[in-house]
Amino acid sequence: MSYLIDTDIIIYSIKGNRTVQNRFLKNENIPKAISVITYGELLFGARKSKNAEKNLAVVYRIKELFPIIEIDNAVIETFSGIKAAMQKIGSLVDDMDLLIASTALTMNYTLVTNNEKHFGKIKGLKMENWNKE
Repeated sequence: MSYLIDTDIIIYSIKGNRTVQNRFLKNENIPKAISVITYGELLFGARKSKNAEKNLAVVYRIKELFPIIEIDNAVIETFSGIKAAMQKIGSLVDDMDLLIASTALTMNYTLVTNNEKHFGKIKGLKMENWNKE
């Protein structure tokens, strides 16, 4: 098993959320990665913040701690299939989130997110919420 950590969980951990931090410790020996989309969202958040320099340093440290999974042809194949299927039934998910989910599905990773309602629409996606006890 491997985990793909969503942006919200990284932010909760940075902000000192004990529940999330404890889950990181509990699962310290299980491989974890982030999507290049999450990396971009973290960079954007840091750059627009009041403490941009300090927050960018935190994001660059995260980049050292977690492998970053790029968007490749396989992820795009998964993404296009899911988006087309969801559009047919009128269930839409933001493209960035859909790319994160497609990465998890393609790599056969479990997505760790607090956004269960949103990601729960995606068939076959394995999820855990580390913000819950």
